[in-house]
This record gives sequence, C-alpha cells and structure tokens, in this order.
Amino acid sequence: MTSAATAKNLSFVLEGIHQVKFEDRPIPELKKPHDVIINVRYTGICGSDPEGRRPSRNGTRNRLPTLRTLQIRQIQSLRKHGFRSNAPYDGTLAKYYTLPEDFCYKLPEALSLQEGALMEPLSVAVHIVRQASVSPGQSVVVFGAGPVGLLCCAVATAFGASTVIAVDIQQSRLDFAKNYATTSTFMPGKVSAIENAERMKKENNLGAGADVAIDASGAEPSVHTGIHVLRNGGTYVQGGMGRSEIQFPIMAACSKELTLKGSFRYGSGDYKLAVGLVASGKVDVKKLITGTVKFEEAEQAFKEVKAGKGIKTLIAGIAE
Repeated sequence: MTSAATAKNLSFVLEGIHQVKFEDRPIPELKKPHDVIINVRYTGICGSDPEGRRPSRNGTRNRLPTLRTLQIRQIQSLRKHGFRSNAPYDGTLAKYYTLPEDFCYKLPEALSLQEGALMEPLSVAVHIVRQASVSPGQSVVVFGAGPVGLLCCAVATAFGASTVIAVDIQQSRLDFAKNYATTSTFMPGKVSAIENAERMKKENNLGAGADVAIDASGAEPSVHTGIHVLRNGGTYVQGGMGRSEIQFPIMAACSKELTLKGSFRYGSGDYKLAVGLVASGKVDVKKLITGTVKFEEAEQAFKEVKAGKGIKTLIAGIAE
C-alpha cells in the first residue's frame, strides 16, 4: 500500500463491489478561475455510504462516497451545494479535492474542523425541519434516531419546539437520544401503527396528536405511525429514503387534512443556517462524534458503520 508519507495525493478508491484500495493520484489542478483546492481534513461517514461502495453503472471508477463534507483551515470553508461522489464525480477520501468557490462557506473560528464535518448532515436536518415549518411551542415526533434524526430533534428544539420525541427500535439509540435534544423517547411495540400512535399520544400528553411528524428512517411502519400520531391539520415530512414504493395510509392523511411534504438533501440557505446554529451554541454536534480514525483505516471504519457501531465516525484526512 502506498503510504501517506510518500504519496502526493493518497486516495481511497473503489475498484469494484466492496473492493477498495489506496492509490496515489495526481494533485488536482485548478482548471477554472473560481475553483479552489482543498486539503481535506475530516470526512464523516454516512450510514448509507457502506451500501454505496459499488462502481457506477457506466463502469467508471469512483472514489468512495463519504458525505461530501470537507473543511480546511487554510481557506476556512465549507462545502455548499456541490453533491459529489456519484459518477462521474469522485468523493472526498483523498488528500486534495477541488470545488467551485461559491460551493464553500467560511468556517467560523469558534468551530472546530471536526464540528465542520457535521455540517452536511446538519444541513439535511435543517432542510427537513424547515420543510415542516416547525414553530415555537409545537410538538414534534422524529422517527429514526440516527445522525440525521437526532439532528432533526436538535434543530426542532432550536426552532422552539416544546415537545420533541425521538422514535427508534434500537434501545442504544434511544438511550443516546434521551440526553440529546429530546423531551422523551419512544420504542414501538410489535402492534399496529394505530396502536403505537395511540400509546405515544397517551404517554406524551399529545392530546389529539402531534403538530409535526418527521420520518428520518425510511421504514414503512414509521411512515404509518407518523401519519396516525398527527393531529388534524398536522404536518408530515418524509426525509428518510427506504423502498421506492410503499403502502400508505391515504385515508388517514386525507381525513385529517394533513400537509405532506418530501425533503431531499438541502437547499439555499441551509448550510449557512446550520453553521450559524452551531456557532451560536443552539445545536451541539460534537456529542454525535463517536470517534475519529486515521485515513489508512478508512476501510475498517466503513465496516464498523455498516455494523451499526456508534453515531458518527470521522475519517481524518492527511494534513499538508
């Protein structure tokens, strides 16, 4: 294996389905007047990334996808909307990476580079909660206590929600959520969605139902429970992606006259707001960082994430 000490641009490259290797690639050149070269310092692994470790359909060899989140103190920037790691674009597991300058945000001095690595999932959560139009005093139920779900809880709290309930089927995640931006947690039983929704309303004094339900899991039972736990006129936002088609409780959604919205990644202003929420202390992302591994240990980090270990694992980049 090429060592970090001798390589000019050590990169973690996807060769085939679940086949990876380290490779020294040329240092990228600036081909456009408004591009910048970034020395990647930390990259976060998304729970969906291990499943993406496969070549693209056109056969191109792509660097592994790794949350598209990168920072560097030299230019104090964060990525904005450029979504990479899908063919024909490489991901960020390399020493150097290029981006258009208008896809970068300045990272405040108060934020560490590790915190900066959480700006992408936080921006996703910001977009979801903005889609839900969460306002002060509302009750919010978030399905899925993974990184994005937990950050949705944190953003909803920052937006003034008085009740924030995290829902998951893993006790370890609920245990973490109890001490992170929630007022309570809920584990569904092996009963119908309606029964789970009724128990959740009773245990959390939701009366006729919650104001907002957010699904960050993509699981069909969560979708059903989310629809049933809402009050008349409530808002449901689908942020998690599961199967492309599912059964849906359309009668309940219609009879309650619910507002139903989708949410896809992030949009204009979401990164700026995410940075501001952390810089102001309204959202704490440091608690989500389970650990940091060396660049050379990237493959093992992916295996651990696939096994469901921890909340958010960071891969340290190679400093100049």
